[in-house]
Amino acid sequence: TWKWVVGPMFLYLCERLVRFWRSQQKVVITKVVIHPFKTIELQMMKKGFKMEVGQYIFVKCPAVSKLEWHPFTLTSAPEEDYFSIHVRIVGDWTEGLFNACGCDKQEFQEAWKLPKIAVDGPFGTASEDVFRYETVMLVGAGIGVTPFASVLKSVWYKYCHDATNLKLKKIYFYWLCRDTHAFEWFADLLQSLEAQMQERNNADFLSYNIYLTGWDETQATHFAVHHEEEKDVITGLKQKTLYGRPNWENEFKTIAGKHPGSRIGVFLCGPEGLADTLNKQSISNSEADPRGVHFIFNKENF
Repeated sequence: TWKWVVGPMFLYLCERLVRFWRSQQKVVITKVVIHPFKTIELQMMKKGFKMEVGQYIFVKCPAVSKLEWHPFTLTSAPEEDYFSIHVRIVGDWTEGLFNACGCDKQEFQEAWKLPKIAVDGPFGTASEDVFRYETVMLVGAGIGVTPFASVLKSVWYKYCHDATNLKLKKIYFYWLCRDTHAFEWFADLLQSLEAQMQERNNADFLSYNIYLTGWDETQATHFAVHHEEEKDVITGLKQKTLYGRPNWENEFKTIAGKHPGSRIGVFLCGPEGLADTLNKQSISNSEADPRGVHFIFNKENF
């Protein structure tokens, strides 16, 4: 038995030693941004830190807990000179981090008063393959939109610096939210991308649809009254917020009709039930002919 146990135990101990070594490397919090609905953004720097789009890190804050590590998706782009995460305050640990960063105080916080942070990572995900396709479908559910913040930022940087060598030509972005709380910080990014793409006369590069799935009759009435306004009353975007859930069969057929003979990457960050639905649609809408359209499904579940 010991021959089978020694190998895995040795690898486990090596992994723990590597994590301990990483946790001792200095991480500097350069900025803390408070977003609406108790969401904070931590911008950090670490010597030798290199990332790709959609990756995640483990974070430990000794001031809150000396043993707990929590995973967070990176929301910054590799082209930026810092890396960032967005933290929604939904539990004891995140509440402790919120208070440790001084976000519960009104006065300005000096940088030296911010808590020490340990970072392990980054670790890879399926979202890294986005730039291998000419056409992609990005589907985020709720807080699952965070990896696509990194993707969309990186796309914009690449598009501005060298658009001719960018293989990615078309993005279909779907965001499903139960309520409006998650709209605040990400809508700002979409507004910026929307305005910049229009300035460059390439508004068709990014097509996005935002679905509010947890709506009630009051919200629906308000939506109907303001539907004719130039910008959406919830997000401030030109694309109107849709109510209910998408008809995925129609969406896949429409995209397949617009891009015949293409390999289309489908990327999801969301629950397992939605993953099953998108996987089935990817298979059923892919043609048997190798020269036909093919949907390649990639997922991250939470």
